[in-house]
Amino acid sequence: MTINLQTVNFNAKEGLEEYVERKLSKLEQYYDKIISVQVAMRVENVSDKENKFVDIKLEVPGDDIMVKKSGQTFEECIDLSVDTLKKLIIRKKEKITDR
Repeated sequence: MTINLQTVNFNAKEGLEEYVERKLSKLEQYYDKIISVQVAMRVENVSDKENKFVDIKLEVPGDDIMVKKSGQTFEECIDLSVDTLKKLIIRKKEKITDR
C-alpha cells in the first residue's frame, strides 16, 4: 500500500507524516487489498477554529472509498477519518462476502 500525502496552504510539521502513515497502515488489518491511499490536507482561512480539512481516498478494487473530515487539528481529522474508513471497509467486505 502506497500513501501519497499532499499539503495545501501549509508545510507539514515534523512527525505529522509519520502519524498519518502509522494510522493508515492499521487499515491493512481490516482489508488487505488496498492499492494506495491519497491524503490531501489543507488549512482554510476562515474564522472558525475548525479550519483544518483532510480528504482521504482509498483506492481498492471496485469502487474507491472517500472520506472528508474537518477539525481543530490534523491529528483529530486523521483519527476521525480512520474510524470512518474502518467502518466503511468492514461494510464493503461484508457486501463482498454476501455475494
